[in-house]
Amino acid sequence: MDPQNPMPLKTHLVSSTDSPEFTHLTTSLTRSTIIALDAEWKPLRSHHPTYPTVSLLQLACQLGHELAAGDDSVVVFLLDLASVPLPSIWVLLRDAFVNPDVLKLGFRFKQDLVYLSSTFSSQGCDPGFDRVEPYLDITSIYQHLQQKQHGKKTPKETKSLATICKELLGISLSKELQCSDWSCRPLTEEQKTYAAMDAHCLLEIFNVFRVKVIREGILVHSPSEPHPAIVNLGLKQVLEKLDICNKVVRMKFCEAVDMVRATDVSNDITTVEGTTIMTQHRNTQPMDEFLLKVVSRYGEKILLGESDKKAKASKRKGKRRSSVGFKQGHYFDDWKGPAPWDLTVGGDGHPKFLCDVMVEGLAKHLRCVGIDAASPYSKKPESRELIDHANRENRVLLTRDAKLLRYEYLIKNQIYRVKSLLKNEQLLEVIETFQLKVSEDQLMSRCTRCNGRFIQKPLTTEEAVEAAKGFQRIPNCLFDKNLQFWQCMDCNQLYWEGTQYHNAVQKFIDVCKLNE
Repeated sequence: MDPQNPMPLKTHLVSSTDSPEFTHLTTSLTRSTIIALDAEWKPLRSHHPTYPTVSLLQLACQLGHELAAGDDSVVVFLLDLASVPLPSIWVLLRDAFVNPDVLKLGFRFKQDLVYLSSTFSSQGCDPGFDRVEPYLDITSIYQHLQQKQHGKKTPKETKSLATICKELLGISLSKELQCSDWSCRPLTEEQKTYAAMDAHCLLEIFNVFRVKVIREGILVHSPSEPHPAIVNLGLKQVLEKLDICNKVVRMKFCEAVDMVRATDVSNDITTVEGTTIMTQHRNTQPMDEFLLKVVSRYGEKILLGESDKKAKASKRKGKRRSSVGFKQGHYFDDWKGPAPWDLTVGGDGHPKFLCDVMVEGLAKHLRCVGIDAASPYSKKPESRELIDHANRENRVLLTRDAKLLRYEYLIKNQIYRVKSLLKNEQLLEVIETFQLKVSEDQLMSRCTRCNGRFIQKPLTTEEAVEAAKGFQRIPNCLFDKNLQFWQCMDCNQLYWEGTQYHNAVQKFIDVCKLNE
């Protein structure tokens, strides 16, 4: 798998029910054995009394192996909920969410379902969505794989999707666009790629799980499990089988209802805001034996209660803020300076920043263009630690945390709130605000890992191999390329001018517009 382009995606943006993309979506939903789900919305302020409106629903469909092969077996649909009339797709999605023949994958999808239900209910699609089944959460898959590998359980909530992708797939899943404004149209190409990757990676993780359980023979039939063959029988034929009749009649009522629904192929007429929609409950191919066993052993369901569907207003009372140097809106003005490194205030003329955890991506970007950008010493520093660090080293503290701004009277002209959300835009904002000079010679001149400087003289391959012993592995493919190696003077990390280096240099030439 290529880390730079790990998953070439076949993606369709669905923005109209009259489009070929919508027809392709409806057809794919009937041919899919697995669907990965994700959703995007415009972030709201904390403790907002209403749920956010979902703007985009991603569905990554894995078609049955007998119907498609190779790259054509997976296709990702970006369903534009800001453009498509919601009543026209409500039944289609509701049936897909509860189709017993299709396994649904998600990453902590309950919150997404709550917001989806609220979004559709606000458009007259009442009741909104209340369940997804059969369902399998990626955190459960990860926990199972970790338990098999390390022999112990890991807490479900400790790993992000990006971390799981890095560990299981060996790819870096950027979350830079997660907080972008998904309600704006048209969507950028970067947003489309981000959204498609978020859904597609769920299928890739499931495939790792599939290979693992097949190789280890974990899913073998147990006498305590219902026999898979009964799922493909009608209810009458099931009851006629004496050896399993007793099991069936002792089923819970909800399970019996699910079986009846699974064998029902009749059409229903549904009316939503005067729109008549015909739907068929079962129009898909039944699951293969492997998926039946996966659902039987690991399957879950998401069920929303009435309390889930009602947004709760915040009970937190706003604290009265100090009148000393902290007035609403006062800190959102432009930087006034001078900066602590300014020669007029006794500085050394070299810009230096301290980036808190909310802008750690900005710190790496600043280092890539040769600017001194330190990180806090601890992973969860107290406000006073950040202030002392910035004061001690004459740095400007960069943050997106508005709470830190109340300390400006303690750290005058040494704190700046970054307004942009995306790293490239943050970089340009800081360069413009502080009138920084960036040249092509400065690019990639600092260690992105620790902010250290490189040694003045490059290392030969032999010197690099010696320096890397017991510390870092150098790929064998580099030995015959006669490359120069550079080493950080602080953390000893080795770098070389390979493809990633040249791509990064070109990226920052473009971002900083150095070729204009």
